[in-house]
Amino acid sequence: MDQATIEKQAKTQDHQPGTEFDMTPKPEYIKAGYKPSGKLTGKVALITGGDSGIGRAVAVHYAKEGADVAIVYFNEDQDAEETRQAVEAAGKRCLLLPGDVKDSGFCRQAVEQTVAELGGLNILVNNAGMQIPQKDLRSISDQQLAETYETNIFAYFYFAKAALEHLREGDSIINTTSVTAYRSSPGLIDYSSTKGAITSFTRSLATNLAKQKIRVNAVAPGPVWTPLIVSTFDEEKVKSFGKETAMERAGQPSELAPAYVFLASDDASFITGQVIHVNGGEVVNG
Repeated sequence: MDQATIEKQAKTQDHQPGTEFDMTPKPEYIKAGYKPSGKLTGKVALITGGDSGIGRAVAVHYAKEGADVAIVYFNEDQDAEETRQAVEAAGKRCLLLPGDVKDSGFCRQAVEQTVAELGGLNILVNNAGMQIPQKDLRSISDQQLAETYETNIFAYFYFAKAALEHLREGDSIINTTSVTAYRSSPGLIDYSSTKGAITSFTRSLATNLAKQKIRVNAVAPGPVWTPLIVSTFDEEKVKSFGKETAMERAGQPSELAPAYVFLASDDASFITGQVIHVNGGEVVNG
C-alpha cells in the first residue's frame, strides 16, 4: 500500500484506541515475502496492545519465528480474534487477555495466566498506548493526564515487575517509545512526555538488569499506519499522515516488527539499553 492510497481512501474513527478491522485502508502487518528463520523457537512472548497495529505485526512475526504468543488488549475482540487466527495459522498458540493495563492487578494476572497456560515467559513487549491531541497545555485535564501516564508508562512498570518473577538469563523486555520522545510534538505534550519516560525507563532498567543477563531495549516508531492514528486525528491530518518524513509516507506495522524480532533474538545478545529508530528517515540524537 502506498501513500496515495492513504490519501484517497483514509477514513477516521470516532472511538479510541480504534479498530483495525474497520480501517480503510487496512495496515500491512507482515510482508508477503517475509522469510522466518526460527529465531524465537521455543519462546513465549507477551505483547500488550497486541490485537492490532504494531502489536499485531509483532505477534504474527514472533509466531512465524517460532514463539507462542499472549496478547493483551482492551476491548477490541474482533481485532484480537483476527490476530489469534494469524498466529495459529503460523502453527503457534495464542492466548487472548482482555483487560485494562491501567490496573496493576490485571497486569499481574495477565503475566501469571501467560505462564500458566503457555508454560513460561521469555519476552515482554510493552506496547499499549493512548494519545489525545490538545493544542493548549491548559486543555489537558487532570483525568486525561492521569490516564495517559497510567496507560503509557505506569503499565510498563506493572508488566515489567510481574514479568521479572519469570524472566531468566537470555530473556528480554522490549518497550515501544516514539520519535516524539526525541523531538517536539506540540499537540501531544502529555503523550510525548510519557514516551520520554519510556526511553529513560528502558535505559535505567537495562543497566539494573544487566548482571542478570536480561536485556531491555526499545523501538521508537515514527508515523505508522495503525488504528490509533485514525481514531486520534481529523480527516485532513489522517490523509496527509506520514508525508513529513524523508520518505514522504507513513510506515506500515510490517516495517516495524522485524526490529522487535531482532531485539528479542540472540542476534541482539550484546545489545541492551538501546533504542532502534524506525521512522522513515528522521535523524534524531540518542
